[in-house]
Amino acid sequence: MPQVKSFTPAWLSQPSPGYNLFTQAGNGKDVPSLSQGGNTKKAKIGPLRTIAHRGAQVFIAVGKEIRWADLVYLKEAWEDREKKKREASRKGKSVALANQLEGGNAQGYRTIKTPVADDIRQLVMSPNGTFLAILTTHTVHIAVLPNTSNLTAADTSPMKIKTFQLGPTTHVTTRSAVASALWHPLGVNGACLVTVTEDAVVRVWELNTSDRRSFDMPAFSIDLKKLADGTSQDQDFEASVSGINPGFSPDSFDMEVAAASFPARETGGWSPMTLWIAMTEGDMYALCPLLPSKWSPPPTLVPSLSVSIVAKNAAIEDDVEVSTREKLLAQQQLQWMADIDNQEPSYAAAEFGEPSEEVYTRPSRLGHVPKLQGPFDFDLAPETTEENDYEHDSLLADIYVIGAKIDGEELMGGEDDNTDLDVGEDGLSVGVVCLLARSGQVSVLLDLDGVEAQWLPKSKSRTSRFSRTSVPPSLLTFDILDTTHRGKSSEDNWPVFSQDPESDYTFYVTDASNITCISLEWFSRLESELKGNHQGADFRIDLLVRGNKSTRQRLLSDNSINMQSALASSNVMMDADLGYFLLSSHANGPVALSMESPGAENSPARRSRSFSIESDTEKAEILSEPRQVYQPASIFNESSALPRFLEKIKHDKHKRLLKEQVRLSPATLTIMTEAHTILSEETHRLGSAAAELFRRCERLQIELKDQIKKVNEIGQRIEHVTGDDMEVDPEDDEPLVSHDENYKRRIAIALEKQSEITQRVEKLRKRVARGKTRDLSEKEKAWFDEVSTIESKLMPTYADVVAKSSVQEPWQRYEEIEILKNELSEQASELAEEGEQETKSGVQVPSEIRKAKIAQVTALLDRETALVEGAKLRLERLTLC
Repeated sequence: MPQVKSFTPAWLSQPSPGYNLFTQAGNGKDVPSLSQGGNTKKAKIGPLRTIAHRGAQVFIAVGKEIRWADLVYLKEAWEDREKKKREASRKGKSVALANQLEGGNAQGYRTIKTPVADDIRQLVMSPNGTFLAILTTHTVHIAVLPNTSNLTAADTSPMKIKTFQLGPTTHVTTRSAVASALWHPLGVNGACLVTVTEDAVVRVWELNTSDRRSFDMPAFSIDLKKLADGTSQDQDFEASVSGINPGFSPDSFDMEVAAASFPARETGGWSPMTLWIAMTEGDMYALCPLLPSKWSPPPTLVPSLSVSIVAKNAAIEDDVEVSTREKLLAQQQLQWMADIDNQEPSYAAAEFGEPSEEVYTRPSRLGHVPKLQGPFDFDLAPETTEENDYEHDSLLADIYVIGAKIDGEELMGGEDDNTDLDVGEDGLSVGVVCLLARSGQVSVLLDLDGVEAQWLPKSKSRTSRFSRTSVPPSLLTFDILDTTHRGKSSEDNWPVFSQDPESDYTFYVTDASNITCISLEWFSRLESELKGNHQGADFRIDLLVRGNKSTRQRLLSDNSINMQSALASSNVMMDADLGYFLLSSHANGPVALSMESPGAENSPARRSRSFSIESDTEKAEILSEPRQVYQPASIFNESSALPRFLEKIKHDKHKRLLKEQVRLSPATLTIMTEAHTILSEETHRLGSAAAELFRRCERLQIELKDQIKKVNEIGQRIEHVTGDDMEVDPEDDEPLVSHDENYKRRIAIALEKQSEITQRVEKLRKRVARGKTRDLSEKEKAWFDEVSTIESKLMPTYADVVAKSSVQEPWQRYEEIEILKNELSEQASELAEEGEQETKSGVQVPSEIRKAKIAQVTALLDRETALVEGAKLRLERLTLC
């Protein structure tokens, strides 16, 4: 989890130029007229994404205009200005002279005028940073972003940029409001926008700045209410072009869109071309595949998708347990993929230094309108109680989808690993869907079955009879997290998701007054269980589910923020100069957090010892917990509305009442009521701001005491280490040993003990190494087999003795030699006895014959003795080995 190092820096705080980027130019309040009775029209609630970024450049929507700035330039300019001020004050120069010295510098920010007629609610940056979608509640404008050089130009006046209105007759105030605007992850050069309106209509816009008509009419549109009841591809699912609102139907209530989401471009399978739609009432649908006429996939998408489709068809082709509908669906996917494989892709012109992208044409055989999959069933859905839940708590506000990773083993199976395809190692092999309710509750769901491409059958097709027999898709509820205290959520609260640039499995939830970070740290453990040994997997997965799965941390909580100045959606940036930086804002100014990078925690592959050492060092230097910088309430800088109210009465029909005595009349009561309304609101705001200031002052005193206490403790430790004080003998009042010598003695003892422990560990290691068996190498196994073979030949077992073999073994030959030796010894003894008897009997044998016979017998005995000794020595050597 990221740890907050500091809150809003000084270069974004008042009175720096960075602070003015987030605030309105005027500080006055509109005064309600007497005829209106103080009632104003309530603004429509919805997502508030008024900040978009392109690297370190930010675009902030303030009312009807956009502020464009480079945060790095603002930071460096502020630091340079402060440095000049310090140098000027040190040299005795005035601050005005220091301000004169920096007068020639560029501001680093510009104001962009927009043609919108209402306050901007959302800013959505295109993937390549070329376009910016500007959304109000009902309208959409596409701005072509200017060059960065305009930020450092001498001209600082408001600038106008090229802007196109998207759907001048479609996205208007008389039609349904826009719920989401998403840049398609597979659009060519990021120029495909998908808009989803609250009346469940999906429109795909293929933008081309040289063709004005591409901004007037969508490439195609899909009415989800019609598609939900569709039975064949021949039906018309286009949205109605008439401006007449349809009558009431159950679908208009159940299919009111809250938000939509695409998985990331780098995910695998069908994920990048799947649009997930979350309905306000809690239902969820998916459209797959949703593609423009020209689309540009990443290098790994088409090969991985082709391999999975072919493998699936080969697996279920002869399987009798697979239903006919699944086989027909697999054949449709194979036909769709074959059309893509037969294409020769073209290449789109890319920016300088960027690789060109392959462009494919959408297959037309099965049509461009996919089947609407859903509503999804939620397995293990949370149980709600009427006592604690409000009516608006169960309404959905946003959706965030993490696609499944590409299966590198399946993609590279049977091929060399030396390829140019970038297959990520981190990630989960199943999709993750996160739903966010108005109450701030986050539901983490697993898409175990995986959403695949589906199309409606053609009329009079053999697949039409299987279209209604499909089982409703389901998602597994894995975790449920609360980001807001129960009972403290407001009906006007609309929390939103924000993505983390480091990891898809870390995201942020921003509501009216809180920013919460959620990290799905369990994905690596779950993936190891899904891919690893299946023995005991049920037990381990059960422990994983029941344990502390997801990690949440509230980074910011400001109860002083009201609903009229709710926090905008967080933008998280990674920059070499800014670091790991989170930026948000409200009506009173910016909110920024500098955090430690969570890369080493989210991804085990990115851990490094040097990074952890740096983090520990930085943590050790912090003496107190970081806290949010106090910003004075805006009411302190606002002028009272009462003088303008009195000036307004002078030009009203009741102006005579200001010159007459106070009389009890309906007109006097009306004026007094309106004046009381203005004064009560202002005094209440002033009282709340003063109370907050008083609490901050008290808190500042407490924190200052704590810091002084910590500094004293550190000072005492330093004195002990440097040896400034001595241990004193209580009887003689004389110093015995200084703390410095005492610490040196203790360090020497510790080092001696450490050396002893090291020696003991080394002895244990050697003992363990001797007793530890390691796997034999191939040569050792061959030598062991040879020894066993020789042993079996030289030292027979009982089975060898019993068994009779036609081949004579060495041990049999040894036994025969022993028998022959004994026989020859007996014969030699007999011959010697006969010779003695013959000698005694007078038979004389010539000495030459007798010597020759004895030499012959002796030679035979020596030969047999040598054979026996050689066999004995060989057996002894084998036994020793």
